[in-house]
Amino acid sequence: MGEKESAKIHALNGQPDPAGSGSENEGAPARSRGIYLLPNLITSGALFSGFYAIVASMNGNFEAAAMALFAAMVLDAADGRVARLTRTESAFGAQYDSLSDMVAFGVAPALLVFAWSLQSLGQVGWVATFIYMACAALRLARFNMQDDHAVFVGLASPAAAALLAGLVWTFTENAPRSLGPDGLGAVALAVYTAVVGLLMVSPLRYWSPKTIRLAGRVPFFTLVAIVLAYAGVMLDPPRMLLGGVLIYAASGPVMFFLQRARRARVAAEKKNAETR
Repeated sequence: MGEKESAKIHALNGQPDPAGSGSENEGAPARSRGIYLLPNLITSGALFSGFYAIVASMNGNFEAAAMALFAAMVLDAADGRVARLTRTESAFGAQYDSLSDMVAFGVAPALLVFAWSLQSLGQVGWVATFIYMACAALRLARFNMQDDHAVFVGLASPAAAALLAGLVWTFTENAPRSLGPDGLGAVALAVYTAVVGLLMVSPLRYWSPKTIRLAGRVPFFTLVAIVLAYAGVMLDPPRMLLGGVLIYAASGPVMFFLQRARRARVAAEKKNAETR
């Protein structure tokens, strides 16, 4: 039996080839066989939710599309947590998650707002949604290039998608297939969509939920606050979720101007101290 045939048989059996353990293969990195199932299964669920949101938007079921995007956000938050807790992180999982995010938080929200309202503006409508989608792609590419994720640079794509989906869900809660505003209302929505996209590629810094350590101990009041937050969301899911995401989105510009004012005040105090 030749070396190639022996290598094929041992590879099919999942065993190392004894004949290939010579000096030629010494120091060569071992090739990974297969992928981790659990985190990538959750990522597939997020991808499916995003795809369903696209289909629902095309069929005019806007409330279902918005709800599917929020489901994708929950799954997207879960897959990374599960991968870290089970120590099943991988380069494949990171790339798969990024592609899933592009569909669920880039393409799907843009198509949702376009089908709901912005198509009435014609070219202006699809340009506004393209700006959002392109910014989502750029945000994800920049995120993949960064090593430190303790702070988000630019609004995270799931939060941006929540700003669009939450708005649509709020207006379609009682009429799932009702179209959105036209005229000046559609123009305002187009500006809103483009601004949300630009926030993703802005240099503004946002708090990162990745810093939360689920395995660590927290004060008792933290659990009480979480229960109260859940209760508040259950009272009126679309408006409470939209309000929460709006506050989070505004935190970036607010912190930027507060830090800028603080630096200006420190510089002024230092200059006054030098002139005395």
